[in-house]
Amino acid sequence: MKDSRFITRVVLRNYKSIPVCDVQLQPLTFLVGPNGAGKSNFLDSLRFVADALNSSLDHALRDRGGINDVRRRSGGHPNHFGIRLDFTLPAGATGHYAFRIIARERGGYEVQSEECVIQDAQLFAPQKYFRVVNGKVTNSSVDVAPVADCSRFYLVNASGLPEFRPVYEAFSRMGFYNFNLDKIRDLQIPETGDMLMPDGSNLTSVLARFSRPAKQHIEGYLAKIAPGIHGVRVKELGHKETLEFRQSMAGAKYPWRFLANNMSEGTLRALGILVALFQGNHDEQHRVMLVGIEKPEMALHPAALGVLLDALRDAAESTQIVLTSHSPDLLDNKDLNAESILAVEARDGNTAIAQVDKTGKSVLRDRLSTTGELLRRNRLKPDTAATVSTADTPQLQLFGSEEADSE
Repeated sequence: MKDSRFITRVVLRNYKSIPVCDVQLQPLTFLVGPNGAGKSNFLDSLRFVADALNSSLDHALRDRGGINDVRRRSGGHPNHFGIRLDFTLPAGATGHYAFRIIARERGGYEVQSEECVIQDAQLFAPQKYFRVVNGKVTNSSVDVAPVADCSRFYLVNASGLPEFRPVYEAFSRMGFYNFNLDKIRDLQIPETGDMLMPDGSNLTSVLARFSRPAKQHIEGYLAKIAPGIHGVRVKELGHKETLEFRQSMAGAKYPWRFLANNMSEGTLRALGILVALFQGNHDEQHRVMLVGIEKPEMALHPAALGVLLDALRDAAESTQIVLTSHSPDLLDNKDLNAESILAVEARDGNTAIAQVDKTGKSVLRDRLSTTGELLRRNRLKPDTAATVSTADTPQLQLFGSEEADSE
């Protein structure tokens, strides 16, 4: 598998049910664990960054119930949460982006610290960076830095500078999906945006922008997931659009045509997943850097999950994919890389996330069992040695400077 990784490492402090977390991501990463373990909270931490950059920090917090519902609740009453994301940009530059947000009275908040550091792929090229503490730019590689505001992310202001624009665009172009099938069935208003909405409500507009080879590629997977489907196209109905499927019918010489409101949940969901996975793959300028999907196995027949896994691995050649799942059938493949599995477990109300423990990893590497078989036997556990504990929180560095990292 090609290395399509955009985010290489995720460090979290006090995000929802996650007290501390320090994990590596792969081109294709599965978050696996029981219901309520905290898989969705990890995925939401990445979505939080995209939401705050695409709309506003205030909107991202309010959409989650406010800062008091985002920062972890515990007996220690932490008043902050923080995120660090190490990244690799398409041009080869590497770096990290990190921030810490603290709670104020009556649901208030402020960005206490924020930092972005970029190292170009070119040997000996100087770093590009900014550091903001308590609403003031304390250090920057640019001579004239925009003014900071502790109520919003500084990266938004810095996106006007050519040095930091690629980082802003990359984090802004992450898509996270939990499809609303009613929205996909409904007539949709044509839109100019090229990125699929989280609920699939602009699926027709995005599919219409696919090149013919790209569209045929997803139709090939769709035909295997939903046998009898020969293709799908966008059909105009007045000022709106819908999906029209061609499907074989017994005794009919030619495939019949069915609109989206007549199609099964599994077929619509499969199409939404395929469009999400392959959007932008045919156009580098509109590339989606990371796609996150909640439980892609929902509404799909177990026999179709092998095809879905093939599509996931295919898409991960170009776009980083992060999934939540508790489906043994989806993970029943001995070729799955053990490093691509992050085991998630709830411990006394706190979420622990790490690679699979040594025993499980050894079994997977030797192909003695599949990930699905270990999941069925409840043998997928986070590696205790790799799990960061709450006692390690002060030593878990978010920032590259002591000034920004001081509590």
